[in-house]
Amino acid sequence: MLKVGLTGGIAAGKSVVGEMFVALGARLVQADRIAHSLMQPGEAVYNEVVRHFGRGILDPDGSVNRAKLAEAAFGSGTDAEGRRVSRIEELNRIVHPVVIRSQDSWMEEMGRQDPHTVAIVEAALILEAGARDRFDRLIVVTCGAEQRVARFAMRQKIDVETARKEVVRRMAAQLPDGEKIKAANYVIDNSGSLEKTREQVGHVWEKLRSEAEKS
Repeated sequence: MLKVGLTGGIAAGKSVVGEMFVALGARLVQADRIAHSLMQPGEAVYNEVVRHFGRGILDPDGSVNRAKLAEAAFGSGTDAEGRRVSRIEELNRIVHPVVIRSQDSWMEEMGRQDPHTVAIVEAALILEAGARDRFDRLIVVTCGAEQRVARFAMRQKIDVETARKEVVRRMAAQLPDGEKIKAANYVIDNSGSLEKTREQVGHVWEKLRSEAEKS
């Protein structure tokens, strides 16, 4: 089995690229979906997040409002001198270890089902979470800054200026693309057409599949 991490900055197109790999035969899990399942009422992670960030992040039905949690995590705290600071690291310390354990279990299960499979974990913060060494190969997806903003605006159904501020705020909690690229085995430039992206994915897939078959 070949364990592959798929990462990139916000709105770079990781999910689109992941779907392309799945269409070619890869197995894939999204860290974001794992985290979402862990934040359901009654889960240990849910309880810790609510304890740290307060019930103000919850909807009336008790579920986590992800927009409110993001607002609480990205810059709403203050330090001892009253300066605004991000609490994203506090959130990550609660969520990341459990997500990483879930990813590891999933990859092990994929390996049991097919010893020569390509198991891909799509996650925005692989490097930031110190999880690089859990993967045999790392793929980084990139795109242009303005494309990132436009895609985020479309996805969140917000205006471009609001999207730009939010992208800048969230990117501050991530490594720059240049640093991610240095750690990558493969880079997929998603700034062109979908067809160009699909062509790059195809080339990378051939190499991954070849490696997995030899494993």
